Amino acid sequence: MTTQPSALTKATVNPNPIQQFEKWSQDARATGMAEQDVISMTLATATRYGQPSARIVLLKAFDEEGFVFYTNYDSRKGNELEENARACLLFYWSAVWRQVRIEGAVERVSPEESDQYFQSRPVGSRIGAWASNQSSSIENREMLEERFAEFGARFGENIPRPPHWGGYRVKPTMIEFWQGQENRLHDRLRYTLQDDGTWAIERLAP
Repeated sequence: MTTQPSALTKATVNPNPIQQFEKWSQDARATGMAEQDVISMTLATATRYGQPSARIVLLKAFDEEGFVFYTNYDSRKGNELEENARACLLFYWSAVWRQVRIEGAVERVSPEESDQYFQSRPVGSRIGAWASNQSSSIENREMLEERFAEFGARFGENIPRPPHWGGYRVKPTMIEFWQGQENRLHDRLRYTLQDDGTWAIERLAP
């Protein structure tokens, strides 16, 4: 059931948008939302020519440095991020009538960070990272299943991280918090990163 939250104002938000995001994500969890729904986010990328694309990925970590997700570096999103290393993230939590937009530059996380996360994944997911040439054309599902079986037989449970798989970090320069209100008079507060590392907050018309 959707509940309407209280008003969002400059006086009530945390001056640090990362801490504000942490609070809002915890508020979403407190409603009973599944963790998968809390960490699901739309990732929008674009080619060097400006052709956009978007898909749902999962947030795996965040801190003052940025927001981290993992993927195949040779996928469409990976190729677009290599061409144009900027992205937008969007979270929507319907149970609390809130969304968060994040824009910023993108960089790969360290190999050590990718290795650590990869080894935390289920065995099947680790084998799948080897079996799937993500975003490439394949003849049928049987081919994919054959590759999965081949890599499973090769590695067993001692599965190294593929060199084409790892994490990206979106380093935010803008974070907008949107809170739904009646009569479409929604609250929107935008944090913009300043040259001195502080965040400026301004209210936007809905």
